[in-house]
Amino acid sequence: MGDRPYVLLSCAMSIDGYLDDATPERLLLSDDTDFDRVDALRAECDAILVGANTVRQDDPGLLVRSPTRRDTRIARGRPASPLKVTVTGRGDLEPTARFFLAGDTEKIVYCATPVTGKVRERLGGAATVVDAGQPVDLRLVLADLARRGVGRLLVEGGGTIHTQFLTAGLADELHLVVAPLFVGDSRAPRFVGDGVFPWSTGNRATLAEVRRTGDVVLLRYALSERFGAA
Repeated sequence: MGDRPYVLLSCAMSIDGYLDDATPERLLLSDDTDFDRVDALRAECDAILVGANTVRQDDPGLLVRSPTRRDTRIARGRPASPLKVTVTGRGDLEPTARFFLAGDTEKIVYCATPVTGKVRERLGGAATVVDAGQPVDLRLVLADLARRGVGRLLVEGGGTIHTQFLTAGLADELHLVVAPLFVGDSRAPRFVGDGVFPWSTGNRATLAEVRRTGDVVLLRYALSERFGAA
């Protein structure tokens, strides 16, 4: 397993690089076929990680949807859905979020040191709360997950989390789905924010696969020497 899990980032964006629009309603970028592909990814992983902002705004359940895939996991001695993980610097998470209520899988919240006590008090028994440094150190998070038996981690966003994993060089694989539409609104969230990324003109990422799924396109990138190892 090593000192950290294999990290796979998964994201759907518009042609112009947005994860959503600026309206209160969530913009659906994928189609049913691609949602099923992501469900299969979830079923193959030991844990799913999203940022606290995604928990607050999208209120995801982060469960394996397919009964067949859930049954297969259970038959192999695994929980029906992977461990759920989030990270927070501010600690403003509510125990009524679907992240905590949906499914009976374990939940872990990695917090910045100053808010760890507050989060433990607010969440009670809804999740395991872990002090992850100030600011939150993703290397510490990954090392702790490895100690808990997580060998394969699926990171589903949002943009801040994607940026942090990519700029830190902690991603092994990227699945980037491009939907055939434009958002055209700078108020909307982007796939990544500003940062210094390991991949540039002199160090281009390796495009491992291009796949058409319905009306979207999946671009699969190898981002480390560990690509495909998990």
